[in-house]
Amino acid sequence: MDTMTKVEKVIRNAQEIITRKDLQELFESNTSPKGYIGVEPSGLFHLGWVIWVNKLKDLMDVGVKMTLLEATWHAWINDKFGGNLDKINACANYIEHCLRALGVEVDRLNFIKADELVDKKEYWEGLLKIAKVLSLSRIKRAVTIMGRKEDETVVDFSKLIYPCMQVEDIFFLDLDVCLGGMDQRRAHVLAREVAEVYSHKKPVAIHTPLLPSLQGKGRMEGALTEEEAMIEYKMSKSKPETCIFIHDSPEEIKSKIGRAYCPPMVVQGNPVLDIATHIILNKNKGFVIKRDVKYGGDLIIESAEALVTMYSQGKIHPLDLKNAVSEELSRMLMPVREYFNKNKEAQDLMQQLR
Repeated sequence: MDTMTKVEKVIRNAQEIITRKDLQELFESNTSPKGYIGVEPSGLFHLGWVIWVNKLKDLMDVGVKMTLLEATWHAWINDKFGGNLDKINACANYIEHCLRALGVEVDRLNFIKADELVDKKEYWEGLLKIAKVLSLSRIKRAVTIMGRKEDETVVDFSKLIYPCMQVEDIFFLDLDVCLGGMDQRRAHVLAREVAEVYSHKKPVAIHTPLLPSLQGKGRMEGALTEEEAMIEYKMSKSKPETCIFIHDSPEEIKSKIGRAYCPPMVVQGNPVLDIATHIILNKNKGFVIKRDVKYGGDLIIESAEALVTMYSQGKIHPLDLKNAVSEELSRMLMPVREYFNKNKEAQDLMQQLR
C-alpha cells in the first residue's frame, strides 16, 4: 500500500488529523509506526465507541502497530466503579471480548494495562518532567479529557494528575500515533507541545467524531463552554436510555431509536443521522431506507454526504430514517449478540457490569 493510500484510509471518517502533513511524513519515513488508543474500563461498550474501533482497524490495516492501553489507574482516578480496581480490571477483560466480537484482530493488537506502566520508576520521572513544564491552569483546562468539567478538580486533587499521566503514556510507550475521540484532543495537543520542550517524538493525533446522546440537542441548551457541551453531548453509557450498547437486543435498539431526538430536516446534533453517517455508512454503501411507493419508494444511500443533503432538504422522513437505522444496526450487531450468547465468560462479565 503506497503512502497516499495509507493517508487517505486513515483520514477517512476522522474528524481531525493533527496534522495531515505529519501523518504523510510518518508513513514515508517509517514502515511500521507505533500507535495507541487509551481506553478507560468504565462501563458497558456503547455504540459511540464503535467509531474509534473502526478507525483502529484502519490503522492496523495500513501497518500501524497498535496498542490498546487499558487505562485502569486512569479509571480509578476518574472514580469509575466507585474506584473499585477489581471491577475496573473485570471491565478491561470485558472490553477485550467486545473487540473480538466487533471483528478486531486482537492477536495483532498489543494490550497493556496501566498497572504495568505505573510499576516503573521511569514512568513517574517522565510524569514529573511533564508536570514541571505545565501550569496549573493549563492542566485544569485539560481535565475535560476525563469527561469532567474544569471546576470538578477542586473536589479531588488526583484528577489533576490524570492529564499528565495521559501525556506520559504517549512518551513512555514511544508512540508515533495517538487515536481518540474529539474529547481527547487536549491531551494529544499537550503531548505535542511537551514533545517540543523535551525533544520527544511529536505524535500524530487522530480524532474521531463523538456520537451524540440519543436525547440529542436538548441536552446542550444553556450557557455551556465548548468543552462542557462536549461532555454533556456525547453518548453516555452512564445513562442507558441515552445510548445503545453493542449487545442490545433488536427490540431494545428499536425502542431506543424510536424515542431518539430526530427532528425533520435538522442535521446538527441529530443522533439518528449521526449513527447512519458515522457507523452504518462507514461500512455499508448500500444503506436502504424503505419508504412507501406513494412517497417515492425505497432509497439506496451510497454516501454520508448524500444522506445528509437529502435529510436536510426534507426528502427523508424522520420515521423512515429511524426504522432503517434500527433495522441496519440490529443486523450489523448480530455477530456481537451471537458472540456474547456463546461465550460464557463474556456473558458473565457483561452481567456483572450491568
